[in-house]
Formats: sequence, structure tokens, C-alpha cells
Amino acid sequence: MDGEISRPDFLAAQFEAERPQLRSVAYRMLGSVAEAEDAVQEAWLKLSRSDVSEVKNLGAWLTTVVGRVCLDQLRSRASRREDPLPEQEGQVRLPDPVVSGLATLDPVQEILVADSVGIALMVILETLSPAERVAFVLHDMFDVPFDGIAEVLGRTSASTRQLASRARRRVQGATPPADSDDNRKRAVVEAFLTASRGGDFDALLALLDPEVLARSDGGTLVPSVLRRGAADVAAQAVTFARFAAEARLVLVNGSPGVVSFADGRALSVMSFTIHDGRITGLDVLTDPTRLAALGLTA
Repeated sequence: MDGEISRPDFLAAQFEAERPQLRSVAYRMLGSVAEAEDAVQEAWLKLSRSDVSEVKNLGAWLTTVVGRVCLDQLRSRASRREDPLPEQEGQVRLPDPVVSGLATLDPVQEILVADSVGIALMVILETLSPAERVAFVLHDMFDVPFDGIAEVLGRTSASTRQLASRARRRVQGATPPADSDDNRKRAVVEAFLTASRGGDFDALLALLDPEVLARSDGGTLVPSVLRRGAADVAAQAVTFARFAAEARLVLVNGSPGVVSFADGRALSVMSFTIHDGRITGLDVLTDPTRLAALGLTA
């Protein structure tokens, strides 16, 4: 009948309304923008093939579908992984950064920026087991009841609660304290940029916590690097600044960060953890393949 909306169109409209939330769930689960989008698309295919006439809360139903897809992906990663977990044996695997503040920002990333979590926390999530990560993300970040998470994991509610509790302790124990004042953090990052460009080693030392930890992910062709201590990190910052013709202050996962360019190509994305006005953590993605996929241009 004219003027009526068909059921497929109605479901499609409902799905689009849930898409931003589903992307956020999948990104926190997987740490990959592209894989998160694939997981959301798989949820749409599942919806289009299912009879959901009896489903009372479509958003919750879709969240559990995305949770299952992500769990399968995380388990597949774990079965393929032959290298150590992040931060073991000097290995680092940083999640995809969500960058805002550049004119070329992808619309998918724009949505994620509004509800993003810091790179440092995402790195910690990478160290959880697949089941722990799913339980923690769904319950602690998105308030999904344990009964619903238990369906995703194929466990009892009690065991799911224990998984989330264990993951929470690990996250809380490893999450570095950080300043929440964005203006203060921005000032520190700007000072870091100025000192790096000017080769001012002493100024860098004053900005860096003595025990600062810098993690660098260069991809499969470049060894990952962990650097500890202000002197080592400052020396590397001065060296790297010589190769970057331009560095732009941006937001990385909602917090002040830096994208460095040379010849219009992104060389790195840097995320900072700042506590009491000093840089305690620096996460740097230099993997050219993943940087190219982000579509960042000067």
C-alpha cells in the first residue's frame, strides 16, 4: 500500500540507527577499524536472514550478534598467533588509532571518535583472552547484562561474571593514571613537538617522566620497539623529528596526539599518556600499510 514502509526497509532503518553503537562495540573488541566494520556488516547479513518478529530489543540482539562475530575473530587470531603477546619479548601490537582533526577524516572514524577510548587502554585489552575481552567490553563498557554475555560466550552467567571480574582487575592494575584536562594535555603535546623539532634534549627530558614507556609498532617488516626511560625516548624523538617535514596536532582516540608527515605521506601517529603534566606513555604507529589504510594526508 502506498505510504507504507516495507518490513525490509523498516529493519534497515532500525539497523542504521544502531550502526554507530555496533561499530563502537566491535572496535573495542577488535582494535581494528576495518575489522569492526566487517563485523557490523556481518551482523546486518545475519539480521536480513533472520526472523526477528519476536525480538523485543533489536539493539541488544544486534549487540550479541556482533559480540559473537568478534569472539570468533579474536579466537581465530589467538589460534594463528605464534608471536608473543604485546609487551612480551619486546613485541608490540598497537590498535588502529582513531584520528580526528584532519580534513580527510573518514566518516566511520568520525563516529568512533565520539565514543572512543585511549590507545593505552586498547593496548591493555589486547592482552586479555578472547572471552575476557568480550565479557569486559560488553559488561563494563556497554552495560550488557551477564545473562546476555553468557549466551555469546556459551557459558553460565556465574562464570561470565568471573571472567569480567578477572579482566577488570587486569585492566585496572595495568591502566596508567592520566590527566583528564584536555587543555593541559594539549599544552604538553605542543611543548613536546616544539622541543623535538628544535632538538632540545633538555626540554624533552623535562617533559618526560623518568620511567616513560614508548611503544612503537612498525608492522611486519619493521621490528616493534619498546623504549623505557626519558633519555632513550628523548633521543629517539629528536632523531625521528629530523625525518618528519610536518607534524600536526590532532586528536587520537579523543585525546591530544600528533600525526607526522613527509612528502604528504603519514609517517606516524603518536598517542600520549600524560600524568601530572609529564608524559608517562607514548604509543607510536609507524606501520606504512596500516597508516595508508587510515587515509591521512597533510
